[in-house]
Amino acid sequence: MERIGLFGGSFNPVTYGHLCMARAAWEALELQRLYFIPASQSPFKPHSPPAPPALRLRWLRLALAGWSGCVVDDVEIRRGGISYTVDTVAEFRRRYPGAELFWILGADQACTLPQWHAAETLAEWVQFAVCPRPGQPAPALSPPFRGRVIEAPAMGVSASLVRQRAAAGLSLEGLLPAAVAEDLMREKIYHAP
Repeated sequence: MERIGLFGGSFNPVTYGHLCMARAAWEALELQRLYFIPASQSPFKPHSPPAPPALRLRWLRLALAGWSGCVVDDVEIRRGGISYTVDTVAEFRRRYPGAELFWILGADQACTLPQWHAAETLAEWVQFAVCPRPGQPAPALSPPFRGRVIEAPAMGVSASLVRQRAAAGLSLEGLLPAAVAEDLMREKIYHAP
C-alpha cells in the first residue's frame, strides 16, 4: 500500500521549520511521496490574505529543489476561495484509491481538529502526523482522530517571524533556504505595519 504525506498550509513563506517537519514525517512514516499543498485562503485566517499564490508556489519549488519524492501541488490554489482540508483529502483519495494518507500538521493545529470543516469525515479518511512545537508537550489526538506524534528537530522558526524580519529589512539567514530568502527580499512582498 502506497504511503502518501499531505502537508497543507499557507507557506507564507516556507521556512526551515516547515522543511524539518516534512523531513521528519518522511522518515518516520516511510512515505513514498510527500505533497506540499499551499492554501488559497485559510479558514482560520479569513482577514489575513497570504502572499500571492504564484510567489508561494515559486518559494516552495525553490525550497524543495533536489528533494526526491516531494511535490508542490496547487490543488487548493486552483480551487480558490477558502481551503478546506476535507476537499483536498477527497481529491487525493480519488487520485490514489487505496493509498494510506497522512496529513502533516503542527501541534498548535492539532488541538483545533474538532473545529475543522467536516471533521468527522476527515477523521475517517486520513491519519494525522503531529509535530510538536519547541517547548510544547506533544498533544494527544482525541477520538475520532487517528495518527501519531512525529519527533522533529526543534526549530523555533515561524513564518510570522520571517515576515516581521523581512518587513524590517533584517537578515533571514538561518530561517529559510537562501534562494527563497533572496527571492522574497527582491519581491518586497512583506511591509512594516
